[in-house]
Amino acid sequence: ESGVNYTAGLPVVRTSPAHGTAFELAGKNEASPTSFRNALYLAIDVARSRKLYDEMASDPLLVGNPSSEGRDESPEDLEAQGES
Repeated sequence: ESGVNYTAGLPVVRTSPAHGTAFELAGKNEASPTSFRNALYLAIDVARSRKLYDEMASDPLLVGNPSSEGRDESPEDLEAQGES
């Protein structure tokens, strides 16, 4: 009655009510909208989560502080710079 199908691994979000199209209930005022509503809410949640993930992964922080030679500076390098 309230189940949802979710198809993972697609570039688009796809959810559907667990009961399918339920053509046999169409037009009889017998179908419960709960499964459809849950499928819709799940699709919204997945879309928002994907957007948030893309935003967080789009601009990662740089690792370390590369020196002019292209390597990360070690704590010893920083201490030596402080002494001079």
